[in-house]
Parts: sequence; structure tokens; C-alpha cells
Amino acid sequence: MPSIRTPLRTFGAATAVLLLASACSGAGGGAGGENSVNVLMVNNPQMQDLQKLTADNFTKDTGIKVNFTVLPENDVRDKISQDFSSQAGQYDVATISNYETPMYAKNGWLAPMDDFVSKDSGFDQADILEPIKQSLTAADGKVYAQPFYGESSFLMYRKDLFEAKGITMPEKPTWAQVAEAAQKVSTPEVRGICLRGQPGWGQVMAPLTTVVNTYGGTWFTKDWQAQVNAPEFKEATKFYVDLVRNYGESGAPQAGFAECLNNMTQGKVAMWYDATVAAGLLEADDSPIKGKLGFAQAPVVKTDTSGWLYTWAFGIQKASKKQDAAWKFISWASGKGYEELVGKNVGWAKVPDGKRSSTYQRPEYKQSSGSFAAAAETAIKGAKPLNPGVQERPAPGIQFVGIPEFTDLGTQVSQQISSAIAGAVTVDDALNNGQGLAEKVAAKYKGQ
Repeated sequence: MPSIRTPLRTFGAATAVLLLASACSGAGGGAGGENSVNVLMVNNPQMQDLQKLTADNFTKDTGIKVNFTVLPENDVRDKISQDFSSQAGQYDVATISNYETPMYAKNGWLAPMDDFVSKDSGFDQADILEPIKQSLTAADGKVYAQPFYGESSFLMYRKDLFEAKGITMPEKPTWAQVAEAAQKVSTPEVRGICLRGQPGWGQVMAPLTTVVNTYGGTWFTKDWQAQVNAPEFKEATKFYVDLVRNYGESGAPQAGFAECLNNMTQGKVAMWYDATVAAGLLEADDSPIKGKLGFAQAPVVKTDTSGWLYTWAFGIQKASKKQDAAWKFISWASGKGYEELVGKNVGWAKVPDGKRSSTYQRPEYKQSSGSFAAAAETAIKGAKPLNPGVQERPAPGIQFVGIPEFTDLGTQVSQQISSAIAGAVTVDDALNNGQGLAEKVAAKYKGQ
């Protein structure tokens, strides 16, 4: 989702590889014979590595041909929704996230994977990081997708700039400490912090919702009372808006992941709170700030942790007549052996990480990502997709609310927030407008 995306690896990758035109390996339709599977997949670099490695490895070993249809994120989401909602069965496997998985499962669009897992001792489901597994488990307790990679969020900061100012950043900072550091380190040339301000349910609303959570706020109470203009939501939003207006990057109302990545890489900001995947880009060999960074956990106020959670995963369409072959592909693509294959053939820096405990124990992986691997693992393990705040929630999700209406609701509210960052409206007016929108959504669910 380039403009309204859940914070994620695909958008970060887009800065290095501009959204590629759709690429196909074989026809994506129902053709291909009995010994084949059709996979509909998002076009980010990690998935393209998978596409390149499949024929010479998975197909060679199993005899199962994989017909890939690879599309940009917005397009692939639309196509997956169309095919899975109609149960057309054109695609056996598709890339879905932890946002869609519980909803698709509830609608009966996905095949549960528990039986496949129990018969596949080599897959090692216990190795999947618990928050990731939890986020791909539906209300019926069954697992409906397997992760290809995962991420959380944390704080990245310039150690050299902090040392020059005599500032120490704790491993688990509060937002008050972050704001104080931003004030001390900020100059006209190097701003204190970069925070997303770009409209989008997965742009500004992603980091902001984690701040709302830890301030004690929520989009909805358990019984579907809208809380967008409640005191806690308002306090968190005012804090966020003031922080980015006073010490944030220039052009903040238009800044998303890509813009903050550029600001940080070019030395224009001293801190950045965003996706854990960003660390690999900042610590890349060609990064001007490689080796100058420190990493701290997502800042908190009232909660123990506040990092978000996102994963691209593989689901099997319930209507698929090739579920056994589909599982074999998923087991391979999400397995430990595939990570080793990528490490040896593409490079350990490109391993689809963030999903397995064993990844963080591999010496080769730790050597390539030693400066941030432990902090990223801690962030992902500490994410709480079912309990991200101080009160019970009516739907799963940390940086989103796991209902279909959130894409539109979050986007509309985000437009109000961006206007507040630009100074065009007050935070009070922005959230009062958002409250009306949230109440309309809540009305659909009350009494269910």
C-alpha cells in the first residue's frame, strides 16, 4: 500500500527498488496441471528473490511447478480480495498480512493449516515467534497463514550526535525522554526526530496509533464505543503533532516511510521512530550513517511495550483443489531451509527475517545484522496484537483495528491529522471530525 500502507518492509524496499512493474513467471490462472500451484504475490524484493530461487530448488526437489503472478501491493490486495471472496480458486496461495488473515478466516476464504503443520515435523511451528503466530491465528484458534517475514517498530538514533550533546538514550525510553532528547539535539540543520505525517491508514496512523495505545487510548472500547476524541487519544495526538511540528523534519505533512528514511540516511534528523526493517537499510554498506546508529525499544507511557506488528504471510484459498501442494510450497518458503538458501545464495542481509526464533541464533545472520538484530527481535517478541493498550479491544491489531472498515476510517482520520501537522486545523477539530466517522463504523458492530 504505497500511500496507505501498514508500516512494512515493502515500502522500505520501494525506496531502493522503485515499485516494479508486475512480473509473472508462468500464467497465474487455473492452468498448470495437477503438479503445480498458482501463487499470487506482492512484488517486493524479498518475494522476487523467492521467485528466482523456486524453480532450481523447490520445483527441482518436489516436481511441483509454481506459477507466480506478481503485482504491486495495492493491485495484489484487490486481486486477492476478488479471487478469495468469490472462492474462484484461480490462485491456490496468496500473500496476505496479519490485517487480512483473521477477517479472511472468519469469512471462510482460507484453509486452516493446523493439520498440515501437525503432519510436517520439519516445518517447526514452535520456532515461529509467538506474536507473529498469534496474529495469524483466527478467533477459532486455528492458524490460517504462515509468515514470510515480520517486523515491529523501534527508535533509531544517531549515537554520535547524542554523545556530542551529552544525551543518553535508555534501551526502553519513555516518550517524555524522547521529546526531551529531540529538543536538546535539534538544530536548524539537523532536526531532532522524524515521524510520519503523510496521510494513510498505514502512514501517519501507524506510528500515531502506537502512541495512542501507550497513552491509554484506543479507537474503540470492547463494546464498540468510539474513542477518537477521548482525552487519552487527544493527549497522544497532541503530543505527536507538537513533537513533529516543533522538532520534526521539514515537509512533515507529506513525510512517510520513504521520506523519513531519506532524511535519516542523509543526516537531516537525529532520531526516527519507525519499522524495525529500516535498520537494515540504514546499516547497509552504502549507507552514509552505517555504524553511527543506536537502537531503542518503541517509547512508552502507560504500557510496558508499544511496538507495532506486521507480517507478510502465505495463505491457502479454501477453494483450492491443490492444498497439499500449496502447503508444500508454503512450508518450503516459510521454513528454516529457505532462509539458509537465501543466506548462501543472495546474502544474509536479505534473509526474510522477523518470523523465527532460530534466525536470530544463526552466526551468519548475527554477523550481518549484529548492531540491530537483538533490538529487533526484542521488539517483535514484545508486540501484543491482542492486547496492545490498557483496555480490552473489540478486534485484533496494534497499529490498526482488524475490521474491513479501518482502511477507509483510518485514511480519513489520517487526512485530518496531517492537516493538524500542517497547522491547517487544530487537533481538537481533527479528532472531533474523526469521532463522527468512527461512530458510524461502531454502529455497525454494536450489539453483535
